Amino acid sequence: MNERPEESGSAPQGESILPIDEHVEEGHDAEGRKVRHRGIYLLPNLFTTGNLFAGFFAIISAMNGKYEYAAVAIFIAMVLDGLDGRVARLTNTQSAFGAEYDSLSDMVAFGLAPALLAYQWALSELGNVGLTVAFIYTACAALRLARFNTQIGKVDKKWFVGLASPAAAGVVAGMVWALKDFGVDGVDMPVPVVMLYALLVAMAGVLMVSNIKFYSFKDLDFKGRVPFVAMLVVVLVFAVVFSDPPRILLLIFLAYAASGPVQYLLQLRRHKAAE
Repeated sequence: MNERPEESGSAPQGESILPIDEHVEEGHDAEGRKVRHRGIYLLPNLFTTGNLFAGFFAIISAMNGKYEYAAVAIFIAMVLDGLDGRVARLTNTQSAFGAEYDSLSDMVAFGLAPALLAYQWALSELGNVGLTVAFIYTACAALRLARFNTQIGKVDKKWFVGLASPAAAGVVAGMVWALKDFGVDGVDMPVPVVMLYALLVAMAGVLMVSNIKFYSFKDLDFKGRVPFVAMLVVVLVFAVVFSDPPRILLLIFLAYAASGPVQYLLQLRRHKAAE
């Protein structure tokens, strides 16, 4: 007696075990009408895949004790993460699939990779305390990304609510890269210094889930014309960064991480003065 497909546990007719069928998602056209899009956009997702690979490579490098490689890989992931969103907007290839894929890649590159790097480089010397700090950072990165996804279209795109996960990763990994470039290993540092680094990692995590606003740079127009002096400034910035990448990048991300709390305190002071 022949079994029907439903009874034998086989896949329904027309479906494949392998993910070779077309991805379909709903969207809206320029006139606001609901349309169905088949497939996914290749170009922005290539950058997202590069971001994911850089995060994966950073984890493997940290596990093998190659801390400088891990830190550099995290910074490369930041560049790729910035490019995928810009490319998607410039080419009008945004999609719900791309947004979810980007968040998952960010969790690996800016959540897991920096936490593991920090733990392997120095926090392991603190035992369970170091493990707890690394987990706090990871959990805060996950919460930050989840909250960001729910706030898309609801908050002013000019500002991030909470420190962006790439910036937090820049602080954590930048410190490792800068000190390692001086030949300083985290396991050789005095315990009080390791405790200060643990505090820095924890603060980076807390800032990610805070309500403090940080400038997002998303209102900058990269397609319009700019004065010649603007291009000169860009060239000078690149020259300064490449003169000493570990320490210059660390200073940039530390300044950006401090900009939110400083601005918050200034606004609080002006509010109290007005009262």
